[in-house]
Amino acid sequence: MPSLRDIRRRIRGVRNTAKITKAMQMVAASRMRRAQQRAQESRPYAEAIGRMVSEVAHQRGDPSALHPLQRRRPENHAAFLVFTSDRGLAGPLNSNVLRRASAEMLARSDSPDIVTVGRKGQDFFSRRGHALLATFTGLGARAEYADVIPVARVLTAAYSAEQIDAIYLIYPEFVTTMTQRPVVNRLLPLGGAEEAGPATDFIIEPDPEQILSALLPRYVEVQIYRALLETTASEHSARMVAMRSATDNAEEIVRGLTLTYNKARQAAITKEISEISSAAEAMAKAG
Repeated sequence: MPSLRDIRRRIRGVRNTAKITKAMQMVAASRMRRAQQRAQESRPYAEAIGRMVSEVAHQRGDPSALHPLQRRRPENHAAFLVFTSDRGLAGPLNSNVLRRASAEMLARSDSPDIVTVGRKGQDFFSRRGHALLATFTGLGARAEYADVIPVARVLTAAYSAEQIDAIYLIYPEFVTTMTQRPVVNRLLPLGGAEEAGPATDFIIEPDPEQILSALLPRYVEVQIYRALLETTASEHSARMVAMRSATDNAEEIVRGLTLTYNKARQAAITKEISEISSAAEAMAKAG
């Protein structure tokens, strides 16, 4: 049985750990609220620009004058943009995303091109020998729109050059503080008419081709930015929950150790009293 000194030392160690996890929980909670708000506010705009692109694309005048990002071809070589966090201590968030990404890549492409946003994804695929088309880290710290422009340029350049036939976004979508689910969304090519539904007959000026030339690059950037905001909100939410669970577990361990310490101390006191009583009886008999 461990000594009283060992138990006291362990209680101090667990309490110190609980203080750290509690501080991390509070920091994550503060960041989480802002990140959740930004993710939720990005959704209407991202969905609206998607609908706008679909409407304009289906009213283009000359089918032969397609923008490079509109061209559809057989999907022989897909690219995957995978979002994870830069840091750990976020529960199963990253492992769930990476498991989903691995399954999608296996199902869709023999030799996928991979672009990662987040150090955890970069490390995961590098350890498994995957060649990465590009990697980006540190984007979640600020989550600014300008940060996703280089990411969009890498992917759109490869798609326009016909090096890849499709682009998929894989990221953790924020649902609630307790729930984040990995999702897969096709970024390019754009959905066909059967996916977009009935088109509205708009009068477009100057013409659909010019509108799409300006709108398509922005559409790609906005969808990537939304995925980044969803990832950031999911990361802070998952970390807050994980740190709260760690703090609760530490407090439970302290309660158990304190009970063990009190029992051991009581046993030691009882033993000392018994020894004193035995010694007193022995002295009385000797006298």
